[in-house]
Amino acid sequence: MPRVSAVIFDAYGTLLDVHAAMARHAARIGPHWPAVSADWRAKQLEYTWVRSLAGPEHHRDFWRLTQEALAWAATHHGLTDDALLADVLLAYRQLDAYPEVPDVLARLGAMGIPRAILSNGEPGMLGDAVRAAGIDTGLDAVLSVETVGVFKPDRRVYRLAADCFGGRPGAQAFVSSNPWDAFGAASFGFQVFWLNRGHVPAEYDLRAAATELTDLAALPDLLA
Repeated sequence: MPRVSAVIFDAYGTLLDVHAAMARHAARIGPHWPAVSADWRAKQLEYTWVRSLAGPEHHRDFWRLTQEALAWAATHHGLTDDALLADVLLAYRQLDAYPEVPDVLARLGAMGIPRAILSNGEPGMLGDAVRAAGIDTGLDAVLSVETVGVFKPDRRVYRLAADCFGGRPGAQAFVSSNPWDAFGAASFGFQVFWLNRGHVPAEYDLRAAATELTDLAALPDLLA
């Protein structure tokens, strides 16, 4: 594996635990909170794909879609406490990083490899998230799809990261826990690491197109 010129990470689900917002308020939501969180996440992503396919005039930023998806999930599961939902939304802007993330970012930095986020998130929510997770100093760039007004896996999004660091996409590593995102990045030409935290079946021929990881701890050694 050739040494990479930069490592580009997806944010939500890769560096940041998207279910941490619901988990913090689990006692108020009830034992079915994991199902609520899963439906929230599924709708959030569905809205990005549908609006991207419908055309630029239908684009809404990720924070708005996050709110709309939570409203749908809350209605679907019978959650009517507006104060609770406001607290959950606030928690989404302050998600926890996965335990190994700070050390991995520090090790990559010590190796002289630039580190970036490329995310569907809009700039404000991304700024809040990386600061709250304590990983802002471990990143050299935080890139948002809002620059191009379309969501992953559109090729224009991946071009943002390639242009940020220059050179060929094949000289850059892309890391994502989302199979559809890993597939989009591989199609663009990045060296892809698929972070399979949930041990789910492979999709999109990812086992041929990407290196599979179960967490990020081994990444610096693989890139050394």
